[in-house]
Amino acid sequence: MKKFCCRITIILCCLFCYFYLSAEEKLPLVYKIDLKKEIGSTTWRYVQCGMNEARQLGASAVLVHMNTYGGTVVHADSIRTMFLNSSIPVYAFIDNNAASAGALIAIACDSIYMRPGANIGAVTVVNETGSAMPDKYQSYMRSTIRATAEAHGKDTVITAQGDTVIKWRRDPLIAEAMVDERIVVPHLSDSGKVLTLTAEEAFQHGFSEGMAGSVDEIIRNKLGYKQYELREYRPSVYDEIVGFLLNPALQAILVMIIIGGIYFELQTPGIGFPSAAALIAAVLYFAPLYLDGLAANWEILLFVAGVVMLILEIFVIPGFGIAGISGIVLMIGALVLALLGNVNFNFDYVESGDINRSILIVVIGLIMGTAVMIYLSHKIGRKGIFNRLALHATQDIDEGFIAVPSGLDKRVGAIGIASTILRPSGKIRIEDVDYDAVALYGYIEKGTPVRVIKTGNSQLYVLPVDKK
Repeated sequence: MKKFCCRITIILCCLFCYFYLSAEEKLPLVYKIDLKKEIGSTTWRYVQCGMNEARQLGASAVLVHMNTYGGTVVHADSIRTMFLNSSIPVYAFIDNNAASAGALIAIACDSIYMRPGANIGAVTVVNETGSAMPDKYQSYMRSTIRATAEAHGKDTVITAQGDTVIKWRRDPLIAEAMVDERIVVPHLSDSGKVLTLTAEEAFQHGFSEGMAGSVDEIIRNKLGYKQYELREYRPSVYDEIVGFLLNPALQAILVMIIIGGIYFELQTPGIGFPSAAALIAAVLYFAPLYLDGLAANWEILLFVAGVVMLILEIFVIPGFGIAGISGIVLMIGALVLALLGNVNFNFDYVESGDINRSILIVVIGLIMGTAVMIYLSHKIGRKGIFNRLALHATQDIDEGFIAVPSGLDKRVGAIGIASTILRPSGKIRIEDVDYDAVALYGYIEKGTPVRVIKTGNSQLYVLPVDKK
């Protein structure tokens, strides 16, 4: 018994020492995220996943290793907002370039370190050709970058003369000069030139906390972690695919395919290529949003309900009224809601900019879809790649086909029975012979007695017998 107690005591002591030493030797974790490509939906996913993993691992700091010429404003603004609101300190290492959208993201970080020879600035909003956008866009960017610089607050500085001066940590005027060439910063930027700072200039004017040649140098000499653990976010193939599918331009194209596919499928008999295209586009649209936590089950069901209501309106319910309009509203609403981070019908945490962006994506898709429908409607049946979508076979008499019945004029005034529902087209039976017919007004149910009023286009035009 004595030996047993001794053994238990030794084991417990060993376990205590192990856990105590492990706790003592736990190194601070620095989590690194690379931004070395164009800022867009893919890099936005990198940052989201990286920041989530850094929080889960209990990282002491996040280091953004940056070398980019910029990208889309909407994704840069999303990354900027995430860094500004991060509970973990975020540090930027500009390894050569932080231009345009990259500069906005860097300014949002708690500290900026630059490799000698690196640059930061040139944040003017441009279009696909590189031309500056109208002042409405520049005004928004001026306000955004100014607010980003102001978010870091002010420092109290005592001058050599003993005076106390309160100054911005990052001068908003310098940030604004990176957008607008009209902004003059004394001894730094003349009017007519958009500001870009070198590593030395950024340090001299308080826009960076220093220069460094490597990640290790920043962590050891700037952050003060002599011993540390470095983890790096490594994107998977799945992240690349989801990031690509979350591109706003692609989302607008998918909306176009969904709308166009549904339209052309409703115009043709059976189920074929248009419905397959619409289904695939819908899956590609909703799947990444669902996996990303944006699209909820009920939003997807809302879209399906809209499609069903539209089909019922066209094929079952006479006319085009409440069901059809409701179906279209449900579909468009679901497409917009799927892009938002709302919780059911709570939009408190959804920014107005996100709502505007979502509506814009869907509206652009609808416009493109309408344009494609009009274009293809004229092209189908003509020579070219759409030639195969139309029926070109002829029905010759030699093969047993006959033309429309002759003597239709003699049927004017005749009484018959609607052998199918007329919506408004259908068939009627007169003296055991079926004829193509069109209801002059409204719809006529199957079995209703009808009178032929006139003929035209090789068909009869009818009214119910009780209607004059």
